[in-house]
Amino acid sequence: MGLHRKIFLALAIAIVGISFVFILLTHLTVKGSIEAGIKETRGKEITNLTKELTTFFINHNHSWENIEQLKVLENIHQDDPEILVMDRQHHVILKKGDAPNKLVQYLGIKHELTIEHERAGEFFYYDPEIANFNKIMIGIPISVVILLIGCGSLLIIISLIIAYRLSKWIAAPLRILLPMIDRLGKGELGIQAPVQTKDEYGKIAEAFNHMSKELEQAEMVRRNLTADVAHELRTPLSIISGKLDVLQYQGQMIKPEALLPLQDELIRLNQLVEDLRILSLAEAGKLELKKIPTNMLDLAYQLLSAIGPLAEEKGISMKIDNQTNDPIICVDPDRMKQVFLNLLTNAIRYTPNYGTIFFRLMEEDPHYLKVTVEDTGIGIEKEHLSHLFDRFYRTDDARTRYSGGTGLGLAIAKQYVLSHDGIIEVKSMVNQGTSFIIQLPNDISKIEKINNGQ
Repeated sequence: MGLHRKIFLALAIAIVGISFVFILLTHLTVKGSIEAGIKETRGKEITNLTKELTTFFINHNHSWENIEQLKVLENIHQDDPEILVMDRQHHVILKKGDAPNKLVQYLGIKHELTIEHERAGEFFYYDPEIANFNKIMIGIPISVVILLIGCGSLLIIISLIIAYRLSKWIAAPLRILLPMIDRLGKGELGIQAPVQTKDEYGKIAEAFNHMSKELEQAEMVRRNLTADVAHELRTPLSIISGKLDVLQYQGQMIKPEALLPLQDELIRLNQLVEDLRILSLAEAGKLELKKIPTNMLDLAYQLLSAIGPLAEEKGISMKIDNQTNDPIICVDPDRMKQVFLNLLTNAIRYTPNYGTIFFRLMEEDPHYLKVTVEDTGIGIEKEHLSHLFDRFYRTDDARTRYSGGTGLGLAIAKQYVLSHDGIIEVKSMVNQGTSFIIQLPNDISKIEKINNGQ
């Protein structure tokens, strides 16, 4: 059964059930009110008759014998009063009045006679006014029920029509979304469902569209990764294969210096495989980190000292800007060295001669240390920024793997930062420079525990 039918069935049952309960309660309320009014108008007479009859029964040793001699209606000041008394076996033992017994029973007031919690009999009191009241009591509830059934049926029909339309309206967005989900399950990635509302259904459609786009992007990344890995592996393997073919065709003793190009390609090949392994571990959250309290200012001086000669070749000035009182944070120094070496090397590569590179340490947030690698280089075009940390991504397709690297450096740098629960972002303007901004958690309490040997 579809959702539309389930909703309609539930609403229909609720509407019919509520209507039935309303009609029943109204009938019982009207009937109870009329009965209470009738008993109230003849309460005094009923009390007096009950007292006389029970007194007679007790005085005659719990027997109704000779009750016909009891002048039970002498104290009743109503027009043409009548009474019908029955014993425990519902046999008539006393009748005062000319009205038929069935009429007295049907239109009179019934009252049971109970003595010491034991039923002794019952009587029916009747007079013309009470008969009229009981006729009204019978007619009004029936009329009310008929009226309620008629009006209720009309309201039920209207409510069922509304419930049908409402259930159809509620289920309509899902009927649109379900075929889209089926198509996505069959591999039609990137499919988009129409977003027609801004309510919860609209949010579900937006979430579906986002998921579909993400799946399409993930599939594209997977395919590109396979192609990129094949391309990156093919180049060194082709070089190695060509060199070996040449050496084989020469038919001469291989000189040691002839093996150097092969060794270079093997080193690059091993480095590529190692980078892929490290990147996979980092993305899976299985990368082991050896976090220790590290002075990031000292680390900056070590890095600049290590790559200083590369900068000097191009006349690039490298400056450290420390704006923190305590640059010590808890990180894995070896991993962070790789991150900053990659960023600084890229900065040197893409900064023109006599440019400037800044290594800034700032503490804008007490819980984070902000590290910025800023250059005055050629910058990066806006359309490349969102893909800069993708595997094998190069902003310039014309660059070879020798001038531009394997394209894994920034992807690995990002994963290292994320492994430290940090944040990395990039800002750049063409011909003005690029800034890589890294924020690393500054867990002071953890560092103090480490320093105290806890």
